[in-house]
Amino acid sequence: MSEKSSLHDIQRIIHDWINKHGGYWPPLAMLSAVIEEVGELAQEINHLEGYKPKKNKNEKNKIGEELADILYALVCIANYYKIDLNTELKNVIDKYSERNSKRFI
Repeated sequence: MSEKSSLHDIQRIIHDWINKHGGYWPPLAMLSAVIEEVGELAQEINHLEGYKPKKNKNEKNKIGEELADILYALVCIANYYKIDLNTELKNVIDKYSERNSKRFI
């Protein structure tokens, strides 16, 4: 995967990997994985912002890794339901742009 992969590329790469390794989990199991990863992101942010120190103080910041884990889990759900994330993300950006165009001025 290149650093400039589109969401289409990412969805295809993950789909191919999943198919080579046993297929998709059931939808609720995939949603549970998203929730678990969001919890791990929360732990990382809590540590970085000084609210909850890690047991191993020498452990590196893993916010990027946790965000990527969340993205992976979300892409699995999108692939399972045959959702084109490129299109959906563009639609969401358009929605926010229209709805919030004057909100923060």
